[in-house]
Amino acid sequence: MALPTLAAFPTPLDAYPLVDGGVLATLAQRVTAEPFNLVATAIFALAIVHTFAVKRFLVWAHDLQAAHEARERAAGRPPSPHVGAELLHFVGEIEAVFGLWAIVLAVAITAFRGWPTAKDYLSHTVNYTEPLFVFVIMALAATRPVVDLAERILRRVAMLGGGTASAWWLAILTLGPLLGSFITEPAAMTICALLLGRQIYARSPSRRLAYATLGLLFVNISIGGTLSHFAAPPVLMVARVWDWNLGFMLLHFGWRACLGIALATAAYFTLYRGELAQLAALPPDDDSAARLPVPAWITAVHLGFLVWTVANAHYPVLFLGGFLFFLGFAKATKPEQDPIELGSPLLVGFFLAGLVIHGGLQGWWIAPVLASLTEVPLFLSAIGLTAVNDNALITYLATLVPNLSEALKYAVVAGAVSGGGLTVIANAPNPAGQAILARWFDGGISPLGLLGGALAPTAIVAACMILL
Repeated sequence: MALPTLAAFPTPLDAYPLVDGGVLATLAQRVTAEPFNLVATAIFALAIVHTFAVKRFLVWAHDLQAAHEARERAAGRPPSPHVGAELLHFVGEIEAVFGLWAIVLAVAITAFRGWPTAKDYLSHTVNYTEPLFVFVIMALAATRPVVDLAERILRRVAMLGGGTASAWWLAILTLGPLLGSFITEPAAMTICALLLGRQIYARSPSRRLAYATLGLLFVNISIGGTLSHFAAPPVLMVARVWDWNLGFMLLHFGWRACLGIALATAAYFTLYRGELAQLAALPPDDDSAARLPVPAWITAVHLGFLVWTVANAHYPVLFLGGFLFFLGFAKATKPEQDPIELGSPLLVGFFLAGLVIHGGLQGWWIAPVLASLTEVPLFLSAIGLTAVNDNALITYLATLVPNLSEALKYAVVAGAVSGGGLTVIANAPNPAGQAILARWFDGGISPLGLLGGALAPTAIVAACMILL
């Protein structure tokens, strides 16, 4: 006899009855009880496929615009934007993908459950705190005083190696990610990506080095925030529930993260040291020497806004209110500021908002999969699931599994942070890095190129996390 459709939306995981027969039987029962589960996951899968096709849309947009401009010139008219090309370009923006498919999801919810249910899910059930936080912290971290301070710190380290491209590469990719444990991973990603753009990508590295650097950056950022319990999104999701504090993180994750970053960076440096040495002959895109230093008190105020935002990361009213005050301060000190860049932070926030909208409907299959595994399979599964889901979602769903042992708690979080560099959707700060560095990649960043660049570092940090 078929089970009745459950009334609540989304169906609470503890509302599903227990089923004998393993994971497949459990998933089949949940689809029978709530057919929309399959629809939501199918839409999510299509969104993931779309992320791997964005570069093709950009190529089509470029070709269509070029053909349109050729026709315009042949007719004696000045070239103008083509509507179809602009639409294809928008569809090809990876930050827009999950937001576009969220519209499809909203239509599907409305068709199955009605508009009031869709409206309630989008406006009340979904928690947009993380997208809002990433938007604010990314905008703050990209300001001139903060970037200049981080650059001065990393410059001192790079100068120990002569200030070469190799020295900058090592400093940014080792010390930079560890800053994420203190100023949060999104802030560290923003600063590291900006500095890599100036010091490395502006020198036109080869495609292999460009993707290797990107993959290594994403992997290192993902584990670099695990020295503390408040900086990495996947750790934030579980720290309060499982009572993980700073001491716990340092003892179980911190030293492994430092070792993993050191080994992964050393491996890529050994592989690419010849090309990094050749980059030294090319000029960086670095105008810091020509700019007057920012007054220390202005930098201190910016850091104060960063601290306020991090301290109130769970309270959008407080950190958004603080951000409004910051915008006023930035206007009052305009001579010491670069223009405040809000475009990229808004796109990244939009990307993450779309991701949490979809992710909130994936627990029906992720939770049973996690609950059915032992330590090593759970660790490996967390890595794999992170590649197609935000790793904070994976760890959040683990908190819903009853009676999870300490070993399994460690395994799921360690796997989630180890796999956080495999795709742009795997870790919340990745879209920030993608938005900043995409202009250095011809035709945009390829998901397969990123995956290839991240595989070796992922294997190294995963070994450190599970074998040591």
